[in-house]
Amino acid sequence: MKRSKRTKPKVVVDQAQAEQAVRTLLSWAGEDPAREGLIDTPKRVVDAYRDWFSGYAIDPAEYLRRTFEEVDGYDEMIVLRDIEFESFCEHHMAPIIGRAHVGYLPTNKVVGISKLARVVDAYARRFQVQEKLTAQVAHCIDMVLKPRGVGVVIDATHQCMTTRGVHKRGVSMITSQMLGTFRIWLVIIDTFRKDARTRAEFLRFVDIHAGR
Repeated sequence: MKRSKRTKPKVVVDQAQAEQAVRTLLSWAGEDPAREGLIDTPKRVVDAYRDWFSGYAIDPAEYLRRTFEEVDGYDEMIVLRDIEFESFCEHHMAPIIGRAHVGYLPTNKVVGISKLARVVDAYARRFQVQEKLTAQVAHCIDMVLKPRGVGVVIDATHQCMTTRGVHKRGVSMITSQMLGTFRIWLVIIDTFRKDARTRAEFLRFVDIHAGR
């Protein structure tokens, strides 16, 4: 019998403790947290973190629960392009700034397009790596809407690479997650064929060449 993994209890940190942690970092950097320009900085930083990482308090799947079936049989691709987002690298806590492109092939229901953007934001407002963010958005849509296919492409710049380390500006990272008919499989699964054509159509919609 496999033993279930024990989850570590969540550490509760209050506002005062979080602000003191910021003062500690300021002191470590060589600053005086008590000087005029920095007195309120710990509170501002904690308030900013509460906004930047608000995704931990959100269940992104809830945004997709309300759907619409009166679409007169529409069953073609739906794509929402250029969803701007900000996230933070979990390795260096540096910003990740980018755009997400989300598409799906509906079955008998669709969702309000703003909800797709909200799903992206909910996952982005956490510490992330881009590969995981891409997969999370795609699997959430697939799990809740159960469409024939889902495609997610993210194009983002990582300030952990542009402002430190190798200092390479002007570069971006592209990740994609294709599920269902968006995925390149030359087999018949359930009642539909998973092939390259749907994937190529989606990538044309988001203006990213299918050969990349």
